[in-house]
Amino acid sequence: MESQVIQIGNSKGIILSRAILERYDIRNKVDLELRKNHIKISAQRQSRDGWGKALNEMNSRGEDILLLK
Repeated sequence: MESQVIQIGNSKGIILSRAILERYDIRNKVDLELRKNHIKISAQRQSRDGWGKALNEMNSRGEDILLLK
């Protein structure tokens, strides 16, 4: 896919279509990995994203017991 680099103030940027943003669940921030010959853009996740659901599932299976007293 080709995208145009545009001027944004003193910087430059690329515009991602709404379809791309929705497909890859990109919201307010992204992670950039700078490689030798390319840049990888990934949706940034919350550090505890999904923990609530996982803890509820553990509780329903009785796996959330205190290990240390």
